[in-house]
This record gives sequence, structure tokens and C-alpha cells, in this order.
Amino acid sequence: MTEVRWLDEHEQRAWRALQFMQLRLAGRLAADVGSTSDLSYADYLVLVALGDQPDGRARLFELAEILGWEKSRVSHQVARMTGRGLVKKERCDGDRRGAFVVVTEPGREAVEAAAPHHVAIVRRLFIDPLTPGELDALTSAAEKVLAVLDAETADGHHDGGRSEGRPSR
Repeated sequence: MTEVRWLDEHEQRAWRALQFMQLRLAGRLAADVGSTSDLSYADYLVLVALGDQPDGRARLFELAEILGWEKSRVSHQVARMTGRGLVKKERCDGDRRGAFVVVTEPGREAVEAAAPHHVAIVRRLFIDPLTPGELDALTSAAEKVLAVLDAETADGHHDGGRSEGRPSR
């Protein structure tokens, strides 16, 4: 059995702070988007992801990769959004079984209406409390972790299990 390298106090403090910050921010942003627009936070994230793509379109598996969601979650979310007219599916000529998810004009209008309030709360809760140096350090750290995650995804390496012995913290 491989020796587990438990987190020391400093590492655990950093890890927990990141976890709780992310959870609380996501919860607050979700509540805010839901109370100030006709979108759920998941709707908003999908529409932003599509808006970042050429022609506002992406395949389901691409959306799953961008959002870090399971393909089934993306599929269910897209089905709900299609029913509300925020996105539509278009056939993929290169793959008869595949389809593109495409943002519709009502979807664009909805995200454009929600974005000003959303960016104001992101600024108030996340950007403004930090110095430019802290933002740079956070950006650098996040990009390093994302690069590791991307490399593991590309290698097909994913260990969703726990180490034997002591439960994960």
C-alpha cells in the first residue's frame, strides 16, 4: 500500500478555504441569478459557454468538457433549455448520431439581460475584495490546477476512488 501524504495544517487550511469559497460563491451566484432573471445558474453557465464558442454552438461532449459536468447532466440540462427555447439542437453533418447545441436568439437575450447584474455581484463578492496581486496569484494557481486536470483528462487518467485507509478530507 502506498503511503498517504496527508495534508498538513497549512495545506488543509488552503484546501478548505478554497472548497468553502467555491461552494458558497456558487450557491450565492445561483441564488442571485435565479432571483434576478428567468434563468437558473446552470442555464446561465451553459449559455455563457455557448456564447464563448464560434457561432454559439458546441457538441454535447464539448459542453461537458468546458463545464466539467458529466455528459448525462449536460444532456438533461440541454433538454430542459431546449424546451424553454434557450437553445436548440442541430444535426452534425460530419456525424449522423451527433448534434450541435446552439444558442437561440431568446437564449442570447436572456443571458445578455442577466449578465450585468451577475457581473456586478461577481465584482462585489470576488474581484473587489482582492488586490491586483492577489488576483494574479489566484489566476496563476487556478491555471496550473486546470492544466493538471486537462492533462489527466487527455491521458484518460481519472481516479475517482479514495485511498484505502483514512477517509478523504
